[in-house]
Amino acid sequence: MPELPAVSRRLLLGGALATGVAAAGVGAAQAAPATAAAAAGGGDAPLPVHTSPRRRGQRSAVSGQRSAVSGQRSMIDVPFDVHGTVRVGLIGLGNRGSGTAEGWAAVPGCRVTAVCDIRADRATSVANRLVARGKPRPAEYGGSADAYARMLKRDDIDLVYIATPWEFHHRQGKAALEAGKHAIVELPVATELDELWDLVDTSERTRRHLMLSENCSYGRNELAMLKMAHDGLFGDVTNGHGGYLHDLRELLFSDTYYTDSWRRLWHTRSTASFYPMHGLAPVASAMDINRGDRMTVLRATATEPKGLADYRERFIDRSHPSWKETYVNGDLVTCLIDTAMGRVIRAEHDVSSPRPYSRINSLAGSRGIFEDYAGTSATGGRIYVEPDHGGHSWRDFDSYRKEFDHWLWKKIGDDAENNGVHGGMDYILQWRTVQAMRAGLVPDIDVYDSAAWCAPVPPSVKSLAAGGRPVAYPDFTRGSWVNLRMGLDSRESDMPPVA
Repeated sequence: MPELPAVSRRLLLGGALATGVAAAGVGAAQAAPATAAAAAGGGDAPLPVHTSPRRRGQRSAVSGQRSAVSGQRSMIDVPFDVHGTVRVGLIGLGNRGSGTAEGWAAVPGCRVTAVCDIRADRATSVANRLVARGKPRPAEYGGSADAYARMLKRDDIDLVYIATPWEFHHRQGKAALEAGKHAIVELPVATELDELWDLVDTSERTRRHLMLSENCSYGRNELAMLKMAHDGLFGDVTNGHGGYLHDLRELLFSDTYYTDSWRRLWHTRSTASFYPMHGLAPVASAMDINRGDRMTVLRATATEPKGLADYRERFIDRSHPSWKETYVNGDLVTCLIDTAMGRVIRAEHDVSSPRPYSRINSLAGSRGIFEDYAGTSATGGRIYVEPDHGGHSWRDFDSYRKEFDHWLWKKIGDDAENNGVHGGMDYILQWRTVQAMRAGLVPDIDVYDSAAWCAPVPPSVKSLAAGGRPVAYPDFTRGSWVNLRMGLDSRESDMPPVA
C-alpha cells in the first residue's frame, strides 16, 4: 500500500496558498514570475526552453480508443510493485560506484546480483570484496563499452545503480528503464534539456521509476531542516541557499582518481553550473518544489576561470597532458532561481578554488533562518528563530536537530554510520530505496524531482551565453506541481522482514 500523507503544519499553512495557485490556473501561475523576472532583469523576458508534451496512445481505427500501453501517464504517486528481495545491478565501478557496493549489499532484503565496468578488473575486485563480506558473488560484466547492455538483459535485476561519468548517465539510465528495470543514477541524471525530457518520457512510458541518487537530501541536517520548514518553524519560507563548494583541484589533476580525467575535461567544454544538485535538492525539498511550488526562472553568473590554470602552474609538471587544455568554466557559477510562490533560491558550484568544503544548506523565512557549515557545534549548523531567540545572536543547532531529527536517522542512524561513507547518508538513501521497493511505497524522489534538480545545467549555459539573461525553467510535471504531496517528509514505516 502507498504511504498516506501525515497532516502537518505545512499542509495547514501552505494549503490555502497552493489552492489559490491552482484556482488561478497553471498557466497564470507559470506566467506570473516572468513579469518579476523581466522587471529584475532590466525588461528582458525569460529566454524560452524546450518543453515536451506528453505523448498519448495511438487511437485504434477499429475501437476508436487510445492505447494506454503506447502512451504516457504520470509517474507521480505511483508506488513500486512489492519486491521480496531487491536485486541490484551496478554500472560504473570507479571511486563512487565501487564505494557503494557494500552499502547496497548490507541493506536487509537487498542483493547485488551483477556488477559492470568497462574495465573488467574493477568488476572482479568489487565481486571479490562482496564475497569477502560473506555475500553471494555477483555476475561480472566488463571489457567493452556495451558490457552494461549485456548486463541489462538479465532477468534477476530489479534496480540498476549507475555511477559512470556524466556523459553516459542519460544513455544508460534510459537503457535501464527500457530493459524493465528501475534506475537510480548519480548526479546529474543528464546534462542536456532534451535528455532530461527524454528520461521523464521514458519513465512514464515504461512505468519504471528513475531516481537521482541525491544522497545529500538524506543528510541529517538537511532532513531536520526540511522538517523544521514543514512544521512552520521559519514562518513563510522566502529564500534558500545551496550548492557544491568543494576544492577538487588535486583530484581533478590526479591521473588515477577520475578515469581518463573525465571530470577535469568538462571544464574545457562549457561554461555551466555543472553540479549544484547537492545543495539545491535539499532546499527545493524544503520549499515543496514539485509539491505546491516550482522553479520558474534561472539567471546565472560566473567568475573568470582562474583556479585550475593557477593550480596547474604551481603544482603540475610541464609534461602532464593537462598543459594542452584550456579551462573555460568559471570558478564560481551562481544561479538565482525564482519560484512560482515568489521565493528565491541561490545555487552555487565551485570545485576550482581553495576553500573548506560546504554545501551551504541554508533556509530563511519570516520568522527565522538556519545556516549550515557555519556553526561551532558538532552539527556544523547555527540557527536564529523567533520567538526562541533574540539579541541578534546565533544559537547552536544541536537541540533543534534532536527535536526535528527525521525518523530515518532515529531508526537506522547507527547502521548508517557503520555501513556507509559521507557520514551515513549514502546508506540512508540505499536503505530507504530498498525499503520502498520491498514495501511497495511511492519513492521519496521521483523522475520529476530528478530532472528539476539537474535542470540548472542547460539553462545556466544559455543564461551565461546571453550575459546573465533570465531563462525560463522547465516544468517536468506538466502542471502537476500545484498539488501538495509527500516526498522526503515521509511517514515512519518499517523494513519488511526478510524471509
